[in-house]
Amino acid sequence: MRVFDHPEFDHHQQIVFGCDEASGLRAIIAVHDTRRGPALGGLRIYSYADEADALTDVLRLSRGMTYKSALADLPLGGGKAVIIADPRRDKTPALLRAMGRLVESLGGRYITAEDSGSGEEDMRLIRQETRHVSGLGRGGDSGDPSPFTAHGVFCALKSAVRHRFGRDELKGLSVAIQGVGHVGAHLARELHAAGAKLVLTDVDRDSLGMLSEELGAQNVAPERIFDAEVDVFAPCAMGAVLTREVADRLRATVVCGAANNQLATPDVAGRLHDRGILYAPDYVANAGGVIEVEAQRHDRYDREAVMRHVERISTTIDEIFTRARAEDSTPSEVADRLARERLG
Repeated sequence: MRVFDHPEFDHHQQIVFGCDEASGLRAIIAVHDTRRGPALGGLRIYSYADEADALTDVLRLSRGMTYKSALADLPLGGGKAVIIADPRRDKTPALLRAMGRLVESLGGRYITAEDSGSGEEDMRLIRQETRHVSGLGRGGDSGDPSPFTAHGVFCALKSAVRHRFGRDELKGLSVAIQGVGHVGAHLARELHAAGAKLVLTDVDRDSLGMLSEELGAQNVAPERIFDAEVDVFAPCAMGAVLTREVADRLRATVVCGAANNQLATPDVAGRLHDRGILYAPDYVANAGGVIEVEAQRHDRYDREAVMRHVERISTTIDEIFTRARAEDSTPSEVADRLARERLG
């Protein structure tokens, strides 16, 4: 398995493979960049087909965290961790404590938090082995960053709608949301409250049905969501969903969602641009969660200040769209360049 010449390597500072025979842990931690501060990134627990898929995912995610923190103006670098396991079947206290020991072995260069397949209770188990963990909440409040991620996406979506359609209100806007887990459900409720019309899908048909009934939304089979006649497509499930085929199928003219690494390959950004589809770079739009997780690390926590910081995502997205239009570039190219500028 290639590492240094892996197409997603991108000068990672450190990649650690961890194994614990007793608990069955098989994990990878990728530290992409620590120039702005320790590398913070969530722990994804997923039943990858093999180690090569897990490595590709963690490398892409950790680089995205570097850019995300830079554009959110946070004193953090970028990192990510994955455990190769089924979170519904294989996740045990022993496995999570073993993961905590692996995080501890990096001496604070990497700080973990919840992500797909892991939650606040998992972080509490990891906390038994290391203090380099966030997303634990305080004062009886949940540490779940999902509402903050969703609100940041909502702010980015409003900006994209303004740039694409020249309108400020969302009433009557049609939005297709792919994936209505924690973040997707919060986003759906916020869009519904703003008067948007929703088309929803998820592999969990029970959760999909309940949310659709609650919000009076239409639901479709997962494979049909790309063909929905809507204004906005919001990918909020797993990454790499925007392939060239999907880019050609989309009826929406704005793409803005919470999923990480939405572009299957970099050239898809150009295909969206050629079709007149405005794409909000995912690591900019979904930065609300890491803004909240960073705030939890400090003794003085001010929720209103956190929300103001999250809402500044709109300003960053506005700058990216404005520069992209002036330069006839894709928003992805501009976002990457802006992130590298902030990294120095």
